[in-house]
Amino acid sequence: MYRIPILRMGRSLLVTIQYDMEDQTAMALQDDLAEQIAATGANGVLIDISALEIVDSFVGRMLAAISGIGRILDATTVVVGMQPAVAITLVELGMSLDGVKTALNVSRGMALLEAAAEGEFLVE
Repeated sequence: MYRIPILRMGRSLLVTIQYDMEDQTAMALQDDLAEQIAATGANGVLIDISALEIVDSFVGRMLAAISGIGRILDATTVVVGMQPAVAITLVELGMSLDGVKTALNVSRGMALLEAAAEGEFLVE
């Protein structure tokens, strides 16, 4: 099983998902991120999914779960780079990804994380 690298950028963690994930890889990412948030005290997690062309309901639930875990561990999670087809698929699957913050690209996502760290908006 391949593990997705988690990079530290200041007080945030960066994850770039570069291929369609199998369920085991998604579960490992969830566990690894929870451990890294706790170990580093990160207050933000940026997940770049711009390379994903398709998602299934499991990956959608995993993204929502990571966001929830992040909130519990006092970290804001932002998912960036969602392709239009992925957004359409998630809506067709009935997944609104409640509580998951999204941004168009990495730059906007980092701006959201910086604003959250400075208390400029409330995290739901």
